[in-house]
Amino acid sequence: MTGTPAQIGLAFETVTLSTEDGITIKGWYLPAAKERGTILFFHGNAGNIAHRLDSLRLFHSLGLSSFIIDYRGYGHSQGHPTEVGTYQDAQAAWHYLTQQRQIPGRKIIVFGRSLGGAIASQLAAHTQPGALIVESAFTSIPDLAAELYPFLPTRWLVRFQYPTENFLQKATCPVLIIHSRDDEIIPFAHGQALFKAALLPKQLLVLNGNHNDAFLVSERAYLQGIDAFLQTYFDQYWSVK
Repeated sequence: MTGTPAQIGLAFETVTLSTEDGITIKGWYLPAAKERGTILFFHGNAGNIAHRLDSLRLFHSLGLSSFIIDYRGYGHSQGHPTEVGTYQDAQAAWHYLTQQRQIPGRKIIVFGRSLGGAIASQLAAHTQPGALIVESAFTSIPDLAAELYPFLPTRWLVRFQYPTENFLQKATCPVLIIHSRDDEIIPFAHGQALFKAALLPKQLLVLNGNHNDAFLVSERAYLQGIDAFLQTYFDQYWSVK
């Protein structure tokens, strides 16, 4: 694990959390000068929080504080990754923001990219954030595996489910689905299916670029799209004291 937000000129605090099952996980909290809201960010399967500096920079440019964690077994967090364990990690992060930092749920944007989209959606289905943003995510692991390996009985072999589509059907906050038409790992059809599954109110933001760089390749459209979504569905509640 290398790199910190200090390298891009952002102040941050290192946070240590204990999950419900006693695992110690690490994260960073980055305050915004004039806070618009707080993003609780869940990253994808590869790498760790040190590889998400570009995302943290973009969130900061939108006037958002951010909190990012490494799942168990990632970065400096203890333990080994399991599906249930990652949901517990997300719940610990939510508890930290709402209980220790006393941030009302309506002022939190739960945001997940790729694998993190499933984790964010699961959390949003069981809490009440101000908004949910799901970027470059799959409908479920079995669905994706069946597309990648149609000659194998993947639906019976996969260890993980991560049913993002099912979770979205239970999340009652405003939802923004972000996906690139060029995504070579998780096809655009998954983003379309997730948008269809999400409850109203919802928006779809279509990008260009590959799975790992679409948010940078389409940076201007990305920022404008998120900003417009927040202006429509989030900022009005943030202004309520």
